[in-house]
Amino acid sequence: MGLACHLGLLLDLPTVGCAKSVLVGTYEEPAPEAGSFSPLRDRGEIVGVALRTKDRTSPIFVSPGHKIDLESAIALVLRCVAGHRQPEPTRQAHLLVNRLRRGEHREPTTGRLF
Repeated sequence: MGLACHLGLLLDLPTVGCAKSVLVGTYEEPAPEAGSFSPLRDRGEIVGVALRTKDRTSPIFVSPGHKIDLESAIALVLRCVAGHRQPEPTRQAHLLVNRLRRGEHREPTTGRLF
């Protein structure tokens, strides 16, 4: 069980796992077009997908966390992609962590993610 599952159980909210590299399982490379995906399998069980979010870029890895099925998780991630490989909420969190790591302690700006 991954972080998305644990957080979803703790908060009793729907969650989706999304990673830039495969954490567990094997997959076949999806077609090169955005929106293509292939099953991510662990011990014969489908645990997620390798999902291509942009044409001819490396796939990201999506799995249902809590209170969401795999099809809905894929659709949600594709709706959250805004011209980048990662979904925008994940990308913004990554950018914030990197700024904090570099010692840039600016107040976060408010606004829409999409």
